[in-house]
Amino acid sequence: MKYLKVEKYDTDLINQKIMGPNPLKLEEELLENNSIKPGSIVMDLGSGQGITSIFLVKEYGFKVYATDLWSNPEENKEFFEKMGLSKEEIISVKMDATDLKYEKEFFDAVISTDSYNYFGRDEKFLDEKLLPFVKSGGYIYIVVPGMKSDYHGNLPEELLISWTPEQLEYIQDIEYWKNIISKSKDSEIISIHEMESNEECWNDWVKCDNEYSKNDKKAIDSGACKYLNFIAIILRKK
Repeated sequence: MKYLKVEKYDTDLINQKIMGPNPLKLEEELLENNSIKPGSIVMDLGSGQGITSIFLVKEYGFKVYATDLWSNPEENKEFFEKMGLSKEEIISVKMDATDLKYEKEFFDAVISTDSYNYFGRDEKFLDEKLLPFVKSGGYIYIVVPGMKSDYHGNLPEELLISWTPEQLEYIQDIEYWKNIISKSKDSEIISIHEMESNEECWNDWVKCDNEYSKNDKKAIDSGACKYLNFIAIILRKK
């Protein structure tokens, strides 16, 4: 697809701030024809260094709580101010996804780009840890890295060049995620589908100059993308 929103942003800036396959392109595809109204209060769950949160404010008009356990909120705040955003538009919060401290039913929506697979594989997480903070009728938009099929019984050599079997447990196929999400009693599934974004997002990532992208580049250059995909999960709270 054409990423018309992402094209507005400086490539060097994106590369400095991303922590995996291009999250802005993933987010633009995930939110194509989305049902979240401008002005909605949105949690960017697993927001990293905040580039996705800025994207959500500038391109969709949401008020965003950039929520992440590992990034520095003060550094994020400085970044947001540098990008011309105020605390009325975006707030950086250091918080564990499995122990959220927000008010109940505070958010109109939650968006999680390339991070949900680290904390959402527990089938109880959605109902017990996340949905209590979302208003009834609110939306959950998730994109996770995935596999085109379940290869865990016979992991391809191309994947093992960069990742251990333990690391690859965080990357699962659509059927795995359908099974996890279907256990939720408090949400309805709108869609779980394979995304178009794949090689382009990975290639953007491995062009970055950091130790993690250099490690991943070995697998991507060896053809690992033929086994990989990205999976969109779109839900509505009952």
